[in-house]
Amino acid sequence: MSLITSTTVLPALRSDIGFTTVDGLELVGEISVPESHPALATAVFLHPLPTAGGFMDSHVIRKAAWRLPALADIAVLRFNFRGVSSPRGTSEGVFGEGITEGLDLEAALGYLHGLSLPRPWLIGWSFGTEVILKHARALVDDIAGVILLSPPLHRTSKEELRAWADVTLPVVALVPEFDEFLTPEQALLRFAVAPNVEVVGAEGAKHLWVGEKQTKWVLDQIALRLNPPTYPLPVIFGV
Repeated sequence: MSLITSTTVLPALRSDIGFTTVDGLELVGEISVPESHPALATAVFLHPLPTAGGFMDSHVIRKAAWRLPALADIAVLRFNFRGVSSPRGTSEGVFGEGITEGLDLEAALGYLHGLSLPRPWLIGWSFGTEVILKHARALVDDIAGVILLSPPLHRTSKEELRAWADVTLPVVALVPEFDEFLTPEQALLRFAVAPNVEVVGAEGAKHLWVGEKQTKWVLDQIALRLNPPTYPLPVIFGV
Protein backbone atom coordinates (compact mmCIF):
# COMPACT_ATOMS: atom_id res chain seq x y z
CA MET A 1 0.00 0.00 0.00
CA SER A 2 1.21 3.52 -0.75
CA LEU A 3 0.17 7.05 0.09
CA ILE A 4 -1.17 9.00 -2.90
CA THR A 5 0.87 12.17 -3.42
CA SER A 6 1.11 14.87 -6.05
CA THR A 7 3.43 12.71 -8.17
CA THR A 8 1.54 9.40 -7.88
CA VAL A 9 0.58 7.81 -11.20
CA LEU A 10 -1.92 5.00 -10.65
CA PRO A 11 -2.55 2.12 -13.06
CA ALA A 12 -4.64 2.77 -16.18
CA LEU A 13 -4.62 2.06 -19.89
CA ARG A 14 -3.32 5.28 -21.42
CA SER A 15 -3.21 6.03 -25.13
CA ASP A 16 -2.06 9.05 -27.11
CA ILE A 17 -4.87 10.19 -29.38
CA GLY A 18 -5.53 12.71 -32.12
CA PHE A 19 -8.67 14.00 -33.78
CA THR A 20 -9.55 16.54 -36.44
CA THR A 21 -11.79 19.58 -36.17
CA VAL A 22 -14.32 20.54 -38.83
CA ASP A 23 -11.98 23.35 -39.90
CA GLY A 24 -9.24 20.80 -40.55
CA LEU A 25 -6.96 21.08 -37.53
CA GLU A 26 -5.33 18.06 -35.92
CA LEU A 27 -5.52 18.18 -32.12
CA VAL A 28 -3.48 16.01 -29.77
CA GLY A 29 -4.50 14.43 -26.49
CA GLU A 30 -4.64 11.36 -24.31
CA ILE A 31 -7.31 9.00 -23.09
CA SER A 32 -6.95 7.05 -19.84
CA VAL A 33 -9.34 4.23 -18.96
CA PRO A 34 -9.56 1.73 -16.08
CA GLU A 35 -7.03 -1.05 -16.45
CA SER A 36 -9.11 -4.18 -15.96
CA HIS A 37 -12.83 -3.37 -16.40
CA PRO A 38 -15.15 -0.99 -18.25
CA ALA A 39 -15.36 2.64 -17.19
CA LEU A 40 -18.50 3.62 -15.28
CA ALA A 41 -18.24 7.29 -16.27
CA THR A 42 -16.33 9.50 -18.68
CA ALA A 43 -14.80 12.94 -18.15
CA VAL A 44 -13.63 15.31 -20.90
CA PHE A 45 -11.35 18.01 -19.49
CA LEU A 46 -10.98 21.46 -21.05
CA HIS A 47 -7.86 23.22 -19.86
CA PRO A 48 -7.13 26.77 -18.61
CA LEU A 49 -6.15 29.79 -20.68
CA PRO A 50 -3.38 28.95 -23.18
CA THR A 51 -1.94 32.47 -23.12
CA ALA A 52 -1.45 32.09 -19.36
CA GLY A 53 0.22 28.69 -19.62
CA GLY A 54 -2.85 26.44 -19.60
CA PHE A 55 -2.59 23.09 -21.37
CA MET A 56 -3.67 19.46 -21.04
CA ASP A 57 -1.03 18.92 -18.34
CA SER A 58 -2.29 21.69 -16.06
CA HIS A 59 -1.94 20.06 -12.68
CA VAL A 60 -5.53 19.24 -11.71
CA ILE A 61 -6.20 17.75 -15.14
CA ARG A 62 -2.98 15.75 -15.13
CA LYS A 63 -3.74 14.36 -11.67
CA ALA A 64 -7.29 13.51 -12.71
CA ALA A 65 -5.88 11.38 -15.51
CA TRP A 66 -3.38 9.80 -13.12
CA ARG A 67 -5.94 8.92 -10.43
CA LEU A 68 -9.57 8.79 -11.54
CA PRO A 69 -9.41 5.67 -13.74
CA ALA A 70 -8.01 3.61 -10.85
CA LEU A 71 -9.83 5.22 -7.92
CA ALA A 72 -13.24 6.02 -9.44
CA ASP A 73 -13.59 3.91 -12.62
CA ILE A 74 -13.72 7.11 -14.66
CA ALA A 75 -12.31 7.35 -18.18
CA VAL A 76 -10.46 10.65 -18.70
CA LEU A 77 -9.97 12.40 -22.04
CA ARG A 78 -7.71 15.44 -22.04
CA PHE A 79 -6.37 17.36 -25.01
CA ASN A 80 -4.64 20.55 -26.09
CA PHE A 81 -6.80 23.27 -27.57
CA ARG A 82 -5.72 24.58 -30.99
CA GLY A 83 -2.25 26.10 -30.99
CA VAL A 84 -1.31 24.65 -27.60
CA SER A 85 1.78 22.53 -26.87
CA SER A 86 2.60 20.02 -24.13
CA PRO A 87 4.90 17.02 -23.80
CA ARG A 88 2.24 15.07 -25.73
CA GLY A 89 2.71 17.38 -28.72
CA THR A 90 1.24 20.47 -30.35
CA SER A 91 -2.29 20.91 -31.61
CA GLU A 92 -2.49 22.71 -34.92
CA GLY A 93 -3.94 26.20 -35.29
CA VAL A 94 -3.84 29.37 -33.22
CA PHE A 95 -5.57 30.63 -30.08
CA GLY A 96 -9.18 31.50 -30.85
CA GLU A 97 -10.20 33.61 -27.83
CA GLY A 98 -12.74 30.97 -26.79
CA ILE A 99 -14.61 31.18 -30.10
CA THR A 100 -13.01 28.63 -32.42
CA GLU A 101 -12.21 26.42 -29.41
CA GLY A 102 -15.88 25.43 -29.62
CA LEU A 103 -14.90 23.41 -32.68
CA ASP A 104 -12.22 21.69 -30.60
CA LEU A 105 -14.83 20.67 -28.05
CA GLU A 106 -17.10 19.32 -30.78
CA ALA A 107 -14.19 17.32 -32.22
CA ALA A 108 -13.40 15.78 -28.83
CA LEU A 109 -17.01 14.66 -28.41
CA GLY A 110 -16.99 13.33 -31.95
CA TYR A 111 -13.93 11.24 -31.13
CA LEU A 112 -15.72 9.74 -28.14
CA HIS A 113 -18.71 8.75 -30.27
CA GLY A 114 -16.56 6.01 -31.75
CA LEU A 115 -15.71 4.48 -28.39
CA SER A 116 -17.73 2.24 -26.06
CA LEU A 117 -17.71 4.64 -23.12
CA PRO A 118 -20.47 6.20 -21.03
CA ARG A 119 -21.84 9.56 -22.11
CA PRO A 120 -19.25 12.12 -21.01
CA TRP A 121 -19.27 14.87 -18.44
CA LEU A 122 -17.58 18.09 -19.55
CA ILE A 123 -15.17 19.46 -16.94
CA GLY A 124 -13.66 22.84 -17.66
CA TRP A 125 -11.11 24.78 -15.64
CA SER A 126 -11.04 28.59 -15.91
CA PHE A 127 -10.87 29.30 -19.68
CA GLY A 128 -12.19 25.79 -20.26
CA THR A 129 -15.40 26.75 -18.45
CA GLU A 130 -15.90 29.64 -20.85
CA VAL A 131 -15.66 27.27 -23.82
CA ILE A 132 -18.28 25.02 -22.23
CA LEU A 133 -20.68 27.83 -21.34
CA LYS A 134 -20.38 29.45 -24.77
CA HIS A 135 -20.59 26.34 -26.91
CA ALA A 136 -21.88 23.26 -25.08
CA ARG A 137 -25.50 24.37 -24.63
CA ALA A 138 -26.15 23.08 -28.14
CA LEU A 139 -24.47 19.78 -27.25
CA VAL A 140 -26.43 18.80 -24.14
CA ASP A 141 -27.91 15.75 -25.84
CA ASP A 142 -24.38 14.36 -26.13
CA ILE A 143 -23.24 14.89 -22.54
CA ALA A 144 -24.15 13.68 -19.04
CA GLY A 145 -23.35 16.83 -17.08
CA VAL A 146 -21.03 19.79 -16.60
CA ILE A 147 -18.53 20.75 -13.89
CA LEU A 148 -17.03 24.24 -13.95
CA LEU A 149 -13.77 24.69 -12.01
CA SER A 150 -12.94 28.31 -11.13
CA PRO A 151 -15.25 29.89 -13.72
CA PRO A 152 -14.04 33.47 -14.34
CA LEU A 153 -17.03 34.41 -16.54
CA HIS A 154 -14.86 36.85 -18.47
CA ARG A 155 -15.88 35.76 -21.94
CA THR A 156 -19.35 34.42 -21.13
CA SER A 157 -22.23 36.83 -21.67
CA LYS A 158 -25.38 37.08 -19.56
CA GLU A 159 -27.36 35.74 -22.50
CA GLU A 160 -25.07 32.73 -22.80
CA LEU A 161 -25.51 32.01 -19.09
CA ARG A 162 -29.29 32.40 -19.32
CA ALA A 163 -29.38 29.81 -22.10
CA TRP A 164 -28.46 27.17 -19.53
CA ALA A 165 -31.50 27.89 -17.35
CA ASP A 166 -33.69 25.23 -18.96
CA VAL A 167 -31.07 22.47 -18.99
CA THR A 168 -32.12 19.41 -16.99
CA LEU A 169 -28.72 17.74 -16.72
CA PRO A 170 -26.52 18.66 -13.72
CA VAL A 171 -24.36 21.76 -13.99
CA VAL A 172 -22.04 22.39 -11.02
CA ALA A 173 -19.71 25.35 -10.48
CA LEU A 174 -16.86 24.73 -8.02
CA VAL A 175 -15.77 28.20 -6.95
CA PRO A 176 -12.73 28.87 -4.72
CA GLU A 177 -13.39 31.00 -1.64
CA PHE A 178 -10.51 33.32 -2.51
CA ASP A 179 -10.69 33.21 -6.31
CA GLU A 180 -9.24 36.44 -7.67
CA PHE A 181 -11.65 36.47 -10.61
CA LEU A 182 -14.99 35.26 -9.20
CA THR A 183 -15.80 34.46 -5.57
CA PRO A 184 -18.67 32.17 -4.50
CA GLU A 185 -20.79 35.20 -3.56
CA GLN A 186 -20.18 36.80 -6.94
CA ALA A 187 -20.87 33.50 -8.68
CA LEU A 188 -24.28 33.22 -7.03
CA LEU A 189 -25.17 36.64 -8.43
CA ARG A 190 -23.85 35.92 -11.93
CA PHE A 191 -25.48 32.49 -12.15
CA ALA A 192 -28.82 33.81 -10.87
CA VAL A 193 -30.01 33.93 -14.49
CA ALA A 194 -29.56 30.12 -14.55
CA PRO A 195 -30.67 29.10 -11.03
CA ASN A 196 -30.35 25.41 -11.86
CA VAL A 197 -26.56 25.80 -11.78
CA GLU A 198 -25.30 24.52 -8.42
CA VAL A 199 -22.63 26.83 -6.98
CA VAL A 200 -20.32 25.10 -4.49
CA GLY A 201 -17.79 27.18 -2.59
CA ALA A 202 -14.38 25.71 -1.87
CA GLU A 203 -13.18 26.81 1.55
CA GLY A 204 -9.67 28.24 1.58
CA ALA A 205 -9.07 27.63 -2.14
CA LYS A 206 -7.75 29.96 -4.82
CA HIS A 207 -8.16 29.97 -8.61
CA LEU A 208 -5.29 27.58 -9.31
CA TRP A 209 -6.18 24.92 -6.69
CA VAL A 210 -2.58 24.80 -5.45
CA GLY A 211 -1.66 22.01 -3.05
CA GLU A 212 -2.69 18.41 -2.53
CA LYS A 213 -5.55 19.35 -0.18
CA GLN A 214 -7.27 21.44 -2.85
CA THR A 215 -6.54 18.97 -5.64
CA LYS A 216 -8.02 16.16 -3.56
CA TRP A 217 -11.12 18.25 -2.88
CA VAL A 218 -11.68 18.87 -6.60
CA LEU A 219 -11.20 15.21 -7.52
CA ASP A 220 -13.53 14.18 -4.69
CA GLN A 221 -16.21 16.52 -6.05
CA ILE A 222 -15.79 15.02 -9.51
CA ALA A 223 -16.10 11.49 -8.11
CA LEU A 224 -19.19 12.50 -6.12
CA ARG A 225 -20.98 13.56 -9.31
CA LEU A 226 -19.69 11.00 -11.80
CA ASN A 227 -19.54 7.86 -9.64
CA PRO A 228 -20.94 8.61 -6.17
CA PRO A 229 -20.08 5.28 -4.47
CA THR A 230 -16.37 6.11 -4.88
CA TYR A 231 -16.67 9.34 -2.84
CA PRO A 232 -14.53 10.27 -1.00
CA LEU A 233 -11.53 9.02 -2.89
CA PRO A 234 -8.97 7.05 -0.86
CA VAL A 235 -5.65 8.58 0.09
CA ILE A 236 -3.90 5.20 0.00
CA PHE A 237 -3.73 2.86 -2.98
CA GLY A 238 -3.00 -0.86 -3.07
CA VAL A 239 -3.76 -3.93 -1.01
